[in-house]
Amino acid sequence: MANPAASGDHPTEHHKPALGPTLPDALVQTAVGYLDMLAEPTRLRLLWALRDGEFGVSTLAETARCTPTAASQHLAKLRLAGLVDQRAAGRARYYRLRGDHIRRLLDEALGQAEHEVEGIPHD
Repeated sequence: MANPAASGDHPTEHHKPALGPTLPDALVQTAVGYLDMLAEPTRLRLLWALRDGEFGVSTLAETARCTPTAASQHLAKLRLAGLVDQRAAGRARYYRLRGDHIRRLLDEALGQAEHEVEGIPHD
């Protein structure tokens, strides 16, 4: 039987790809926190709705299929996590995404899911 390493089928010590640098713990924990926020269906729906601009709690609750109270609680968590900004206008509160990084993260996560659900080949 031929040696797979000798035939080039498997990488050898001399041909293994180099690993990138180790990620700093603070960076990993922050990224995990962001991904954890996206891992809850109502929060994901709220964030997706905010891709289109700034909205009040009632509009967001309807879009996310939850009560305004539940939407407010989720939005407070998203604000504390640094994913959304809040603006007060009298007693009303309006929310928007904090930066384009969040928008791109949503696009990538839901694009990946769409490929899986729809059976679309990946790049």
